[in-house]
Amino acid sequence: MSTVNQTIDVEVPVSVAYNQWTQFESFPEFMKGVEAVEQIDETALHFSTNVGGVKRDYNAQILEQVPDSLVSWASIDGPRNSGSVRFEPLSADRTRVSVDIEWEPETFAEKAGSLVGVDDLRVAADLDKFKDFIEKRGGETGAWRGTVAAGDVEDTGLTAGLGSTSTLPPIDPDLRAAADTDPAEPTTEPTTEPSDRALADEDLRRGQYTEGDYGAERVGDVPVEDLEGDYTVDEDRGGGRPKE
Repeated sequence: MSTVNQTIDVEVPVSVAYNQWTQFESFPEFMKGVEAVEQIDETALHFSTNVGGVKRDYNAQILEQVPDSLVSWASIDGPRNSGSVRFEPLSADRTRVSVDIEWEPETFAEKAGSLVGVDDLRVAADLDKFKDFIEKRGGETGAWRGTVAAGDVEDTGLTAGLGSTSTLPPIDPDLRAAADTDPAEPTTEPTTEPSDRALADEDLRRGQYTEGDYGAERVGDVPVEDLEGDYTVDEDRGGGRPKE
């Protein structure tokens, strides 16, 4: 097995450096030889690489992931490799990124390169590109704040980003005032001129009653005995009247 250990300090907060590293599909931006990374789910990745003219495709799994602290992985097929990236805050705006990788060279060129330290040089160059990439941007391209332990997602991290902003429409202040009033306590309405809405409501109430045998009285105010009797249609009047 070949091992690589490299460290770099970047001038961004630890959360920015960590968040960017969780965006695995952006690896081709700063990793030479990585042509594409597809994130299949929270812990499964598919890599397409081209190192020294040797193209490979393989799958890897995230084993451990702790926000602002650690990301570790291992390949599950293809070339054997595993490693971890650790994030250490040095100050509010400075972070140390440490990479440890173990892998199994397969071709003669890979084995020879490992012996002379080519792997270390390549990883160091990738970290330099990562430093340049994140410092020029000044912020991450995205983030996943979940937690992974032994290859399983323990926390998706979704609740950490939830705000308290409601999408419901604002409450009508008149309705809120009515709801806050204790129905057991009488209220005194201020003496003001009736509004246009109040006048319209009054017209609507008046429209519920019609002139008839009882004038403009509400039906509910008429004595019950005056309403008794069997009603038939008076063809002359076109209305109802009690039989005699």
